Amino acid sequence: MSARDTGRLPSAYLQPGSSSFTEFLGAHAPQLVPGSRAAMHTGAAVEAPHGTTIVAVAYDGGVLLAGDRRATMGNLIANHEMRKVFAADDYSAVGIAGTAGVAIEMVRLFQVELEHYEKIEGELLSLVGKANRLATMIRGNLGMAMQGLSVVPLFAGYDLDGGRGRIFSYDVTGGCYEEHDYHSVGSGSLFARGALKKLWRQQLSQDDAVRVTIEALYDAADDDSATGGPDLGRRIWPTVAIVDAEGVRFCSSEVLEGVVEQVVSDRRTPGSRTR
Repeated sequence: MSARDTGRLPSAYLQPGSSSFTEFLGAHAPQLVPGSRAAMHTGAAVEAPHGTTIVAVAYDGGVLLAGDRRATMGNLIANHEMRKVFAADDYSAVGIAGTAGVAIEMVRLFQVELEHYEKIEGELLSLVGKANRLATMIRGNLGMAMQGLSVVPLFAGYDLDGGRGRIFSYDVTGGCYEEHDYHSVGSGSLFARGALKKLWRQQLSQDDAVRVTIEALYDAADDDSATGGPDLGRRIWPTVAIVDAEGVRFCSSEVLEGVVEQVVSDRRTPGSRTR
């Protein structure tokens, strides 16, 4: 008689093991681990919605992580309102660029991974430890990445030991790199990073950091068709996560609307040409 028939948990759930939920899942239900599915060697790239531009900005007291809302599939806009920035736990957030479905699945597993560690160990994993756990999950997706289903997130959090915000970027092989002051990933990252380089400064306030992220995404959308700019007509704003000593929280639509309107107003050319 199986454990399901008796109403009892399977024996695997009652044995001591690793604090890693991903390792547990890989041992007892490997088909549920992102990247574990057999690659399909069809000779053609798989068409799937992709998330695009994510930016991170460190400021005096924390770090911001922001993303545009557009998802693309080839030359088409697959979604105008995709959310790409998520809270990983109480003191960290992750933004996704790459294949949307695989990325969201990975983020959900990462959230469970951190929660599982906290329950088993009775304490939070260090910020560097969180960054390394995410790197391991990305490395496990390498087979899918080789057929075009890559995930390249941007991870940011508040270091409780160091008392500051920190930013980590990745490559498709799971390489983890700490970035300083600001960073961006995704198709519009080149243009966003150019804007960040000019706008970022020491002792940036939280309000100014929000403005900087909006400006960077605005510039990225201006030159990259896959990045969606703030949409005043549809009232679609970037997703902006604030991470500091108080934890993770997201900027409200009202705050973002005010910042976007100010940015657009400041960039409007007086006496612009009309025909």
